[in-house]
This record gives sequence, C-alpha cells and structure tokens, in this order.
Amino acid sequence: MPPAHPAIVSVGRALPPNYVDQETLIAALGAYWSAHHHNPARLADVHRAAQVGGRHLALPLAEYPSLDTFGKTNDAFIRVGTDLGEAAIRSALAGAGLSPRDVDQLWFVTVTGISTPSLDAKLANRLGLKPSVKRTPIFGLGCLAGAAGLARATDALRAFPGDVAVLLSVELCSLTLQRDDGSVTNLVATGLFGDGAAAVVLAGGARANGTPGPRVLATRSVLYPDTEWVMGWDVVDSGFKVVLSAKVPEVIEARIGADVDGFLREHGLARGDIRHWVAHTGGPKVIEAFRRGVGLPPEALARSWRSLREVGNLSSASVLFVLGDFLAADDARPGDLGLLAAMGPGFSAELLLLRWGP
Repeated sequence: MPPAHPAIVSVGRALPPNYVDQETLIAALGAYWSAHHHNPARLADVHRAAQVGGRHLALPLAEYPSLDTFGKTNDAFIRVGTDLGEAAIRSALAGAGLSPRDVDQLWFVTVTGISTPSLDAKLANRLGLKPSVKRTPIFGLGCLAGAAGLARATDALRAFPGDVAVLLSVELCSLTLQRDDGSVTNLVATGLFGDGAAAVVLAGGARANGTPGPRVLATRSVLYPDTEWVMGWDVVDSGFKVVLSAKVPEVIEARIGADVDGFLREHGLARGDIRHWVAHTGGPKVIEAFRRGVGLPPEALARSWRSLREVGNLSSASVLFVLGDFLAADDARPGDLGLLAAMGPGFSAELLLLRWGP
C-alpha cells in the first residue's frame, strides 16, 4: 500500500488592527505626492483600478511619515511581524487541536523584511516550540512563496511522514513604501499590496488520521528562463524598491495553461477534473490573466477576487488566505480535486494538486 499523502490540517490568519479604506489612502498619499510634484489624479486612477476596498497596515497611518530610513522600517517589520506571526501560528494550531510542542518543522517565508536570527527563531522561543524543531526560513520568492512553502514543506513531510509542520508567511508590504518614487510601478504597488500573516498546519501521512482537509498529492515548480527582470526588488539606500513589469499578465496568460495541463496530465487528469481553484490574488490583471490562461469561468476565482477586495494583495500570504477561505467554507466533498497556484519572482509558478477527504 503506498504511503498516505501529507494533509493540510488548518489555516490561521492574522491582520494588523490598522485598517484603512482605499479612498483614505488615496487622500493621504495624494497630499504627500502633490507637494512633491507628482500627479495626484494619476495616483487615484491607479489605486481605484486595483479594485481593493481597503487594507490593513502594520502601523497607524500617522506613523508612516517618520519611517525615513530602511533601518526604521525593518525594525517595524521585526516588531510587528513577530506579533502577527505568533497570532497566526496560535490560530492555526488551535484549529488543528495541537500545541506548540507538537510542531516538528517550522517553515518561514517573507519578502518584506530581513532579520538574523529570522522571525521563526524568535517565534520558536516565544511560542515554546521544542528545541529539536527543524527551522527553514526562505527569503526572496515574493508572491510565489506561500505556494512554494507549502510545496517544500510537503516534500519534507514525505520523508518524515510522522511529523507535523507549520508554514508561516509574514508580509508587511506597506513598510516597503518608497515615498519619493513617482513611477507608475510604485503607484501600482502602493495601491495593491497590504499587510498580514498566515500559518498553515500540515501533517505527514502517518499523522493525518482521517483529517477532512485536502491532501497534497503532487507539486510542480516552473522557472521561466531569462525572466528575472519581470518582478522583484531593487535594494536601494531607502530599502526595497519594487520591480514590477507591465508584462507580468502577458507572461502568465501565455504560459500558465500549458503548465497546468502538463502537470495534470502526469497524473491522468485534465482541467475539467479540478473543482476548486485556489489562486493567488495578484491583482485584477493577474487574476484575469490566470483565468484566461487556464480557460476558467469567472466564478471559479470568486474567493480570490473577494480576498483582493477585502485585504489587497498580501504577497506570499495571499494564496494562504484564499486557502483558508476554502477550508472555512467547508463546501468541498471528499474526493474533490483542487489546484493551488501562485506566481512570483524568477519569474516562476508553483502548482499543488489537492484532493479533499481522508
């Protein structure tokens, strides 16, 4: 009998309490940028096109003007990120009926701040994880990292089927704001990205024990050659300056359908076999490019659209928020198949084939 597949047991989510609606953000940024010779009307148009209703911010809006160095913003990332990470992990563990001492592996992904020791070490101490916990921090995968972290954690659980793993994503995108960059790319980023953390509890096949959540049947990584220029950061004196090509949707729409088909074909499946599509909330153009590339009806990505409207693009945490919505809805039947997908710097795609039920 083949070994059981790793299971997604629960998802915990945490948002900072500082919620600001999009029109308030437009007014605040417009007041600053109009005084520095930028076009506030252009800012408003770009922000409204993002179709984001509002976002949770790491700090109260009034505190952002004082963040005038990378050191100050990164200190805020460490302070707020540790608190949010703890809340997300505790929520996920409670949902799984587990304690911190049950965790054998802790995977941590981010692209919006740096720390050595990384936040997973700080959280291991704060949560009281056992000293033998295996930690793996991953930096630099951007929006891809929620899906890639799930994939790498389940890869490890196949080797250690008796383990419990936690994947944590902490992204505080508002702290990367480049206040003196008036480029369209920066305007898009300031209108789209929000702050939040998500944690996923995963169990190896020997620990799944009839868990009703989805099993991870297989994973696929795709790195598109010579596309490093499409997305990422330029590291400048003031911190992380966004690189975001307008061609991102073109790359996705041109490539993702064939990648999905090839992945499914390896497992004797086709697109029509997939009932649940768990897609990263990259923004309106990215969501539409994915939908068109895979040939899906609009309603197939309804949860991705709702998450984008409610909290914005949370980088690596976004696809985990959408996954949490699927689990909370509890409308999947045993045997249903799903596909979880995200894209990000590299330029890359990460795909996970899911099956609900024990």
